[in-house]
Amino acid sequence: MRLPYRRLLPKKFAQCVAQSATATAFAWVGSGVFFIVRRTSHWLIVVLLAAAGCGQKPAPVVDFASERQRMVHGQLMSRGVRDERVLAAISKVPREEFVPQDSRAASYTDQPLPIGYGQTISQPYIVAFMTEQLHPSSSDRVLEIGTGSGYQAAVLAELVAEVYSIEIIEPLAKSAEATLQRLGYKNVHVKVGDGYKGWPEHAPFDAITVTCAPDHVPQPLIDQLKEGGRMIIPVGSFGDQELYLLEKKNGELQRRAVLPVRFVPMAGEAAKPKQ
Repeated sequence: MRLPYRRLLPKKFAQCVAQSATATAFAWVGSGVFFIVRRTSHWLIVVLLAAAGCGQKPAPVVDFASERQRMVHGQLMSRGVRDERVLAAISKVPREEFVPQDSRAASYTDQPLPIGYGQTISQPYIVAFMTEQLHPSSSDRVLEIGTGSGYQAAVLAELVAEVYSIEIIEPLAKSAEATLQRLGYKNVHVKVGDGYKGWPEHAPFDAITVTCAPDHVPQPLIDQLKEGGRMIIPVGSFGDQELYLLEKKNGELQRRAVLPVRFVPMAGEAAKPKQ
């Protein structure tokens, strides 16, 4: 009498073979080919397939919460970000939810990441720095130009009363809005449109943050900034940009360059040739 094939193998290996054989059978059936394994030689093929798969470890699971805390201490606090409310907000917002699936393992690295359509999510330090420069308060209404994936809007939403965010690329706007809603950010309002023109229906704003670079500060944004308000905006051509902090006092803008940066250019009206 021929013994079942499992008795010819060590117990642990036989278990692995059984698991792999089942997976292999499903793979064969899924491809529309059905095999009935009856001969020993066929079982040897299955054994070899199983042996090849045994011992493989699953991809490690990233502990995003721990990575986030390491990022806050190693990338933000070490570079001078001190506002406790800003640090608490960034410690809370799950950045991995705002990057594409294939980039999630790099969510808390010190670099921008692509989010599609030629756009990026800024490195964590830049998000923290720009947010801190606005001195956000819990009663503020903030305008964001360049929603992107929605990460900056989420950080602001933890700190202010209302966030109005404009994105010119419709699929990004829709995706960001869905992510923000899924995560429970009810105080963020996303609009598809040209950020150069701002959002006059909800002006004036206590603060404005711009995450794409025009070659000059758009006048509509200046007009929509409240007296005493602050605007953070990158200005210049790609590769030669400065991040400016603007404050509106007595109807006049006081501006100060605070950091050399590299942002994607502002599209829409800002990209049109000057007449």
